[in-house]
Amino acid sequence: MELKGKVALVTGAALGIGKAIAEILLKNGAKVSLLDCNQPEGEAAAAALGQLYGPENVLFLHCDVTSGRQLEECFSKTLETFQRLDIVCNNAGIFDERNWEKCVSINLVGMIRGSKLALQHMSKEKGAAGGVIVNVASLAGYYPMEGGPVYTATKYGVVGYTKALSLDCMKNHGVRVNALCPSIVDTQLVRSQEGDGRKVMDNLIEKLGTLLMPAQIAEGLLELVLDQSRNGAMMKMFHDGRIEYEDQAEVQPAEA
Repeated sequence: MELKGKVALVTGAALGIGKAIAEILLKNGAKVSLLDCNQPEGEAAAAALGQLYGPENVLFLHCDVTSGRQLEECFSKTLETFQRLDIVCNNAGIFDERNWEKCVSINLVGMIRGSKLALQHMSKEKGAAGGVIVNVASLAGYYPMEGGPVYTATKYGVVGYTKALSLDCMKNHGVRVNALCPSIVDTQLVRSQEGDGRKVMDNLIEKLGTLLMPAQIAEGLLELVLDQSRNGAMMKMFHDGRIEYEDQAEVQPAEA
């Protein structure tokens, strides 16, 4: 997929992975709508990226992905501003075992909402040009995280939903669906944990020794977007820099 002239929508785009994803898409010629519930950081990110890549190519929209209404309005405003939509990255996520319902609502339900809206607005069946969805999962969607059962469940859900959706999404809508599954990434989400969450993250950091950087995840996103042969691809990104793919060919539909 050539990115020049394409339009992307990225959730959780004010900081960390989301901001890095927005920047790499802009750098490669796309226009980007940045969605985040952190309005000050989101506006600052949009202003900084606008200076680098042109303010006409960047749009910030305040959005809580747990609100279906807000998310739907942001998709509509993105289309109203840029007149098309080609790439959707469902990146918004938190780690919060105490407020577990919020964790499920953001990490899993928000991703499903974003994917459904992406299909609504990109489907060739509805007269659009098709496109690609990339969901940000985690290696915790394959290897359970000690101290993080709810987070683990949400990321297993992201992986499972992406695999299942990819089975007929390209055929029915002209939309590819892939997922990024990184190890722990050096972000504010990780560094700002307190209490039990801090202990979980400290144990992981001590065990792994090294963390991935947001820019590495953005490079993975770019690969999944550009490589039109990738559909139903789970890109596993390990802390030591190794990348392994689980492709759609390895995903078999379950028998009822």
